[in-house]
Amino acid sequence: MSILLADGARVIVQGITGREGVARTRLMLGYGTNVVGGVTPGRGSEQVEGLPVYDTVQRAASELGPIDASVLFIPGPGVKDAALEALANGVRLLVIVPDRVPVQDVLEIKAAARDYDADFLGPNTLGVLAPDRWVLGMMGGRAESARQFFKRGVVGVTSRSGGITSSIAYYLAKAGVGASTIVHVGGDPVVGLPHPEIVRRFQADPETAAVVMFGEIGGTQEEQVAELIAGGVVTKPVIAYIGGKGTQEGTRFSHAGAIIEGGRGTREGKIDALIQAGATVVEDFDLLPEVTLQVMRARGIAV
Repeated sequence: MSILLADGARVIVQGITGREGVARTRLMLGYGTNVVGGVTPGRGSEQVEGLPVYDTVQRAASELGPIDASVLFIPGPGVKDAALEALANGVRLLVIVPDRVPVQDVLEIKAAARDYDADFLGPNTLGVLAPDRWVLGMMGGRAESARQFFKRGVVGVTSRSGGITSSIAYYLAKAGVGASTIVHVGGDPVVGLPHPEIVRRFQADPETAAVVMFGEIGGTQEEQVAELIAGGVVTKPVIAYIGGKGTQEGTRFSHAGAIIEGGRGTREGKIDALIQAGATVVEDFDLLPEVTLQVMRARGIAV
């Protein structure tokens, strides 16, 4: 199984009748994800891609049976209610694609997820993809592209940038390096499963032998990963690239979660922490596949 979802797990799409909901449901079905239905209030009894649509998650669960995961294509202000409804009805993994979700709402979702022993990716995430198995969200764009771009293997990919997530996996595949699971943790300041938690799960995953991480300025996610490595919690090789060259304090790089404030979250500080902990940090993004191969060979890890 992947680090977040077992093969064959049952998935619904909240907001399935919207433009993105329809398009991404088609992607997920085409890639092999077991999408069993969707939810849009007021649109119950309709169908999308041959799947039943329900007015509520409760109704979906009562008719479809247990639901393992939900992918949310809900406008930001409505995400909290949709997420809490899913959690209350037994869904244990949420992929929150939209951005502009109020931070206070995310904190409430986090508290509820802890209470229900559940997880969520995002907000502001492309989702998660297990090559040749399934995808949750919108990674790859179309099923045909996802099959072409991503290769199954033993490297876990975790990234704070949506576009870079796909690029890393694509260039690794071109170099002959496949991925176990590809995760975009989300671009907002507060997310459900940040880098440290994803790296912990890659450490525990028997299908993952090494981790490639794309970090950015802002926050302390990368420093926390460094602490895990230094403390011996993470022993698998971590190869990292930190984006944000040339940024200055008070400027935002790419999205809301990548901003330097008060001298914290600098690129230099993250790089120093990772190197001192024992991670391999790549200065040139284009060298990431080559360096990953070098590290794997030095550790005796088969590609």
